[in-house]
Amino acid sequence: MALLSFERKYRVRGGTLIGGDLFDFWIGPFYVGFFGLTTIFFSAVGTALILYGAALGPTWNIWRISIAPPDLSYGLALAPLTEGGLWQIITICAIGAFASWALREVEICRKLGIGYHVPFAFGVAIFAYVTLVVIRPVLLGAWGHGFPYGIFSHLDWVSNVGYQYLHFHYNPAHMLAVTFFFTTTLALSLHGGLILSAANPGEKDGLPPQQDEVKTPEYEDTFFRDTIGYSVGTLGIHRLGLVLALNAGFWSAVCIVISGPFWNQGWPQWWNWWLDLPIWS
Repeated sequence: MALLSFERKYRVRGGTLIGGDLFDFWIGPFYVGFFGLTTIFFSAVGTALILYGAALGPTWNIWRISIAPPDLSYGLALAPLTEGGLWQIITICAIGAFASWALREVEICRKLGIGYHVPFAFGVAIFAYVTLVVIRPVLLGAWGHGFPYGIFSHLDWVSNVGYQYLHFHYNPAHMLAVTFFFTTTLALSLHGGLILSAANPGEKDGLPPQQDEVKTPEYEDTFFRDTIGYSVGTLGIHRLGLVLALNAGFWSAVCIVISGPFWNQGWPQWWNWWLDLPIWS
């Protein structure tokens, strides 16, 4: 993309939030900016600390390396480096890197004169992460309720939290999150399949597929009108995909933050209100 002739038109000065023209430059196709530098800084420090924590651990097996949060006995206090302090600093670096990347996206949006939909959408993903490692642990009173940084250890944490509430699939917010995740994949797979079928038409009138003309959006709309009776349109499907994806991330954050701080029993018990409805008596 950096070699395209029209890109010069969009590499304009201004739109920066911090630093003015000082960091307003590109390296190859990548815009740097003040927040690009902070992203690199936090990412490098966090990665180095993960490697340092791995060096202190018993293994270099990529599946088994784990940076654990402090023990529950430390509460919300700072822990020694080898007893959870690494996890705390890495968490700060991760939040710093994610927030810096989102603000860098804001600066690029300001340069291009477009809306802030991309950094807003990324902000929902950041919110889901912060919910797990900051908001929920603070509500429960200990950093030890955060998840460990590792592959198997993270999966074990997810499994243990699920069993802690007997059956996590009975969590109503979890039901919404999973529904939105599945619906996102359904909507965007249908969209992707339709675009490919319109761009790579099949054999017709004896012409090989590559010699047939690419179909217009009218064909795409007609396909879905004939299939399900309605077409949301070319712009609408992207809006729908964004709304579905953001809801998936949002409700996944809600489902975990209410587990513990606001509901500490088994999630199947939450549904007792259904059995207590007066219509059954």
